[in-house]
Amino acid sequence: MDTTVPGIQFDDNRICTFCRIHDELEKKHPLDESGRRRFQSIIDRIKHDGRKREYDCIVGVSGGRDSTYTLYYAVTMGLRPLAVHFDNGWNSDTAVSNIKRATDTLDVDLQTHVADWEEFKDLQKSFLRASVSDAEVPTDYVILSVLYRAAKEHGVRYILNGHSFRTEGVAPIGWTYMDGRYIRAIQERFGTRKITSFPIMSLSELVFNTLIKRIQVINVPEFVPYEHATVNRVLETELGWKYYGGHHHESVYTEFFQSYYLPKKFNVDKRKLEYSALIRSGQMSREEALEELKKPYHSDPEIVDYTITKLGLSAEEFQQIMDAPRKSYMDYPSYYPAIRACRLPIKIACNLNLLPHVFYEKYLGE
Repeated sequence: MDTTVPGIQFDDNRICTFCRIHDELEKKHPLDESGRRRFQSIIDRIKHDGRKREYDCIVGVSGGRDSTYTLYYAVTMGLRPLAVHFDNGWNSDTAVSNIKRATDTLDVDLQTHVADWEEFKDLQKSFLRASVSDAEVPTDYVILSVLYRAAKEHGVRYILNGHSFRTEGVAPIGWTYMDGRYIRAIQERFGTRKITSFPIMSLSELVFNTLIKRIQVINVPEFVPYEHATVNRVLETELGWKYYGGHHHESVYTEFFQSYYLPKKFNVDKRKLEYSALIRSGQMSREEALEELKKPYHSDPEIVDYTITKLGLSAEEFQQIMDAPRKSYMDYPSYYPAIRACRLPIKIACNLNLLPHVFYEKYLGE
């Protein structure tokens, strides 16, 4: 991570903001006996709270490594998950096969929420026209909204997630910001369709879900040793899982977004985020990372052309998007001012595990 990253700061020892966040998260999620006992108590609580339900937890699945391993680990721990998938029209064939093989092999029910393609396409084009670096936010936030809705529908209090700060880090807010008001504001300004086929959770809904329904999001890989090569071998052996060639490239749009759109328009290379996390967790050396970063992020021209065509953009329209002045979440309405004003209650909610701790570090930690 370097000074191209918005919001980064270095202390007198040249330790950056994101390393300090990592250190705090390591304290909260130690991979020692105390951490194992804490995780086991969480598993026991999930089983107890869900004993009278058909399912005791919700696991979002994309066909990628992290979500597939989370589902696998949940089953091996004796949980009864419902797998939930959001189909936004961009699944790779590999992702679809991975989801089917995993749910069939583990004998887990799968619930798929399919977005109306014209609506979701319109929302994605709105974010491109808004000229922000958050063009993947529609998918990320809708997935979260779908998972909370599924939890409410089935009376489940626990959502198991596959994110790990040790392998993915914490995304800078200047690279990735999301909330319901922000998404709606951009759609209202740049979109042509009303969104009806998928949920976009409001701040009040998030508060209701966390404080009243007491639904918790638990990042399973933060509690267990999680090394990419080892996880790959387990999934390939146990579930017939197949790798898709790049970090989060199980989605065709994500591959376009990370390998072409972000580097070309915003000079953002998300490998810095991933490699820094791997360095901190001892899975990669700094020298190896710097050597890899000398190579341009590989971008497949066929994927770029396919994405532009599928979005219904002409070459001229897409070039206008790429040439437009860069903007950020600060240029559009969002809940961010309200979040800033509620620093203290949010910190308390994080300390009580009502919100993920990383929420405070990312949005309010300074």
